[in-house]
Amino acid sequence: MAGKLYLLPVPLGEAGGIASIPAANIAIAERLTHFFCEHERTARRMLRRMSATIDLNAIVPHRLDKDSTDGDIRTMLTVLKEHDGAIVSEAGMPCIADPGARLVARAHEAGITVVPLTGPSSLLLALAASGLNGQRFTFHGYLPKGTNERRQALRAIEQDARRTGGAQIAIETPYRNNAFLGDVLAACADNTQLCIAVDIDQPGASIVTRTVSAWRKNRPDLDDRPCVFIIG
Repeated sequence: MAGKLYLLPVPLGEAGGIASIPAANIAIAERLTHFFCEHERTARRMLRRMSATIDLNAIVPHRLDKDSTDGDIRTMLTVLKEHDGAIVSEAGMPCIADPGARLVARAHEAGITVVPLTGPSSLLLALAASGLNGQRFTFHGYLPKGTNERRQALRAIEQDARRTGGAQIAIETPYRNNAFLGDVLAACADNTQLCIAVDIDQPGASIVTRTVSAWRKNRPDLDDRPCVFIIG
């Protein structure tokens, strides 16, 4: 029989966070040997934080990132046909804004059972605390990098928010957060609502919703801090 593919959430940052991981998840991690991850070092560190009893020398990491080929995915499926395994994200929930989704899609095609496990998701935590529309929302992932293209995308997102009333969620690579925020403040109207959720579940965490006009008057420094941006 084929193994199961678990989606194993990890803490959202380096500080604390293990309390947000259910004991049942840790028990599953302790019995697995095959882990699919973007970076082996991060996965090993997260597993050690989860449990001191995991034998890190016995685990078999499989690199799963944006550059993984179809052949790489087929090799991972071969493993899963004989063993249980888990996808481990760099932070939070696997397969959301994460290359693990490719392996999950192929696992379904191969008849392998996919088991999502409960754990922290920065997107849902930010949305829940934003005060914006939690019944209708769109996740846009990463917007274009170029200033003009990104501002054009932000204007279209703002129009969707006004037309539908839905919350519009986006993320950015942490070192580009300040540039992203600058484009939001330049592209969006004064009365548009913007939630900035930064360092969720970490010391100094902040989730604040204000108008674009108010953010222009009190602009935070978000450099190299994990953020979720929500427009409403």
